[in-house]
Amino acid sequence: MWKARIQQTSHRLRTSPIATSSVWKQSTSLARSFGPAVLRAPVLASVISKRHYHEDVVYGYRVPKEFQYPDYTPEQLANRQKQAALVCLVNAYRSSGHRATDLDPLGIQKKTTIPELDPARYGLEMTADKLNIDGILEVPLADGSKMLSIAEINKTLEDIYCGHVAFEFEHIPDTAEKRWFADYTFDNFMQKKFGQVKRYGLEGAESAIVALDELFSLCNHAGITDAILGMPHRGRLNILIDLLKYPPRALFHKLQGNAEFPDDLPASGDVISHIASSPKLNYGCKQDLNVTMLHNPSHLEAVNPVVAGYGRAKQMYLYDNNTDPGCALGDRLIGIQIHGDAAFTGQGVIMETLGLSNLPHFSSGGTVHIIINNQIGYTTPATNARSTLYTSDIAKLVNAPVVHVNGDYPEEVARAVSIAFEYRKKFRKDVIIDLITFRRWGHNELDEPSFTQPQMYSIIRSRESIPKLYERKMEEENIVSKDDAQKTRTDFGRHLEDELAASKDYQPEADHLKGKWSGLVMPTKAVTTMDTGVDLDILRRVGERSVAVDSNIKVHPRLLKHHIQPRLKKLAEGSSVDWATAEALAFGTLLKEGYNIRLCGQDVGRGTFSQRHAMFVCQDTENVCIPLNSIGESQGKLEVANSNLSELAVLGFEYGVSIQSPNILPIWEAQFGDFNNTAQVIIDTYISSGETKWLRQSGLVMLLPHGYDGAGPEHSSSRIERFLQLCNTPMDMSDPGVSQNPNMHITIPTTPAQMFHLLRRQIRRNYRKPLVVAGPKTLLRLSAATSALDDMAPGTSFQPIIPDSLATNPDKVKRVVFVSGKLYYDLAKAYTEDSARIDSRVAIVRLEEVCPFPRQELASEMARFPNATEFVWCQEETMNAGVYAFVQPRLQSSLPKGHALQYIGREPLAAPVTGISRVYKIEQAKVIRDALSDI
Repeated sequence: MWKARIQQTSHRLRTSPIATSSVWKQSTSLARSFGPAVLRAPVLASVISKRHYHEDVVYGYRVPKEFQYPDYTPEQLANRQKQAALVCLVNAYRSSGHRATDLDPLGIQKKTTIPELDPARYGLEMTADKLNIDGILEVPLADGSKMLSIAEINKTLEDIYCGHVAFEFEHIPDTAEKRWFADYTFDNFMQKKFGQVKRYGLEGAESAIVALDELFSLCNHAGITDAILGMPHRGRLNILIDLLKYPPRALFHKLQGNAEFPDDLPASGDVISHIASSPKLNYGCKQDLNVTMLHNPSHLEAVNPVVAGYGRAKQMYLYDNNTDPGCALGDRLIGIQIHGDAAFTGQGVIMETLGLSNLPHFSSGGTVHIIINNQIGYTTPATNARSTLYTSDIAKLVNAPVVHVNGDYPEEVARAVSIAFEYRKKFRKDVIIDLITFRRWGHNELDEPSFTQPQMYSIIRSRESIPKLYERKMEEENIVSKDDAQKTRTDFGRHLEDELAASKDYQPEADHLKGKWSGLVMPTKAVTTMDTGVDLDILRRVGERSVAVDSNIKVHPRLLKHHIQPRLKKLAEGSSVDWATAEALAFGTLLKEGYNIRLCGQDVGRGTFSQRHAMFVCQDTENVCIPLNSIGESQGKLEVANSNLSELAVLGFEYGVSIQSPNILPIWEAQFGDFNNTAQVIIDTYISSGETKWLRQSGLVMLLPHGYDGAGPEHSSSRIERFLQLCNTPMDMSDPGVSQNPNMHITIPTTPAQMFHLLRRQIRRNYRKPLVVAGPKTLLRLSAATSALDDMAPGTSFQPIIPDSLATNPDKVKRVVFVSGKLYYDLAKAYTEDSARIDSRVAIVRLEEVCPFPRQELASEMARFPNATEFVWCQEETMNAGVYAFVQPRLQSSLPKGHALQYIGREPLAAPVTGISRVYKIEQAKVIRDALSDI
């Protein structure tokens, strides 16, 4: 019933002009009046503007449309100069008024006296004399005049800036944005029936439902078709049931210990505070609003970059399919992120995600952030949780405006949301709503908060709830009667009782392979080899196009000599194809087949090791050319997204891209493989476990440069052991028919052709799995690590192992050395240089795909060496790192009976490798010597 009052208010907000709406009478200056306090000189100084690198000439480079606010008229400028003291007072309210507002529903934070808000400070006396406010404070007066007394002006400013809604926008550098801103019971049932369940209810912050409902309504009426929603656990169940049409019976079914998926699906499920719903909502409009709530892990705020990436991919889908050719960023899609106050301040992923918000390859047109500010984090008060005045202050990183609002006043909450939405609609940038509320229970419903906050919870337990307060207000205003209110509660309670009864027979349905995902399957066995070869003529044409630069692009002369001309020569000869060329061939052939590719990471355009050069920058103009986007008609597109210096948020963003559509190949490349450790939360909670928890497939590729080459402890290891520890393949491989369907594929390719086939296989399979590639560094330019075009021809495929090619007489082999990665070439070089001594007694087998473990391929290879008595795993990594811990039990169980797997490699070490070059060389030489020593 109290929602009805909000809907009435919302209708007025939507249908009445801002300047005349009764709801806005206390904020009439929000039409045109914000402006700088500094008086304008006749000659304008130059303005620092953002440098646009290559504008809209490359695929995926999108910036929000710009909005220019009209400047003051000459008459207004003259009046501002004349009334300089009044300008100072108005600007003081704009910059400091929020410090004197009544925002705390508990009354713990008291309103304070702010000296800057005293008119006398600026020589303004409280007299009856009226001043001209034109160009300073726009208040539509009944007589049409522009004259108000200081007392009237001060009262107006207090009503606007010191009530239950407060604004922070003076930190925004853009004058146009500042001027625009100036111008414009479910829980009770759950507590009774499931009192021992940690549901993280919304009691104390019920007005968050009002905020989100108002926002959905505004989106629907504005023509937005898709809202992507991310939020943590608190209040999630309320929003699912009250707004997102999640069936209560499904929730009760889960609460009674059952699965949220059909029992025949291989899914482990998740806790109730992580489930999601994606309904179609309608607020009386012709077109529905599709709301996609994304699953979230317990790690607070990790969902935020995923929301941003998912929204970006959806936005690009609208562009690419011409469903709405005239739409700009944010016209049809909006991101909505809900945060906790302590997490918003404390979690670094917030800063990283905000840092992506306005970047041309990451923006989707602005996100509305709602902070449900309970004024406490677990048991930590605000004074111990942040170093800033407001929890929202971190958003000033991107100059986002902030609207603070007291959650005790639902109508003011709706107004705050409307203001935030209008700002985002106009400027397509992030905006923050700081919804100041409280938490009626402890961190969860089983917690006792007065252990640590006795005074706060003494106040909370002595006050009525927000719905009850609002209900009384409506009764006093004769909007509803007590009988109406009671009937609403009774009817909803009866509905929940019916749903609880129905939950006993509820049968969940899976929703994971629908829409764009309907052509895929849930694999029961991993597909590791498939024909991914391409006609040689097509390969040559694609390779030539990969370095075909527009005539208006002046290429750096070194690239012409050392990159373009050598590639063309190798393609013509059909031999010595390097890694960058093989990758370009994989990209180009997939694009030709209609797939889209998004290559993201720090400096991926040229490549960390200056090997890729997927984009060419004109030396005269800095215009950019991406040759692979000009292969032919009806091709897919390659988006080269050079990211900011972030791993956590960027990897989360790319995961979001990957789960939005199976028809895009999303690739994240770390500058060095080691750097993925700062994104471990995304790896643990999304990439490795998203499918088993939520049935959400992801085809994300992680390219992690790996290999020991003397670069020290932080530029050597991709920490591949961590990925392998997260894989779910069986340890016992003694059964030749053992089946594997791992959650991730982990590979260490040693030839360019292998990389070519890996990338093509990744998107041509009829399912999606994350792919981790421990990629090359020194191999990028090693002449021995090249491939022939024939290795990529029809009938070829990725090989989970590469058999030995050095031992000329398999019957003489006594030792089989298993190895992965770059070390193979070091061993092969030593083997060749000392072949007379070794005399075919050693075979070296390359393990190219570690997970799923290639048990059958290894068995076939070992059968070639009937007289082998020693089986060795050799690695350059330390014993407690690399692949050894993963392969040891699996390879041991695959060996002939009576044989034990030996280890040759570095000893365990706390760091990945020594940083002392002399020691490194001694260790490396010993590994090679031990692997090939006499037996």
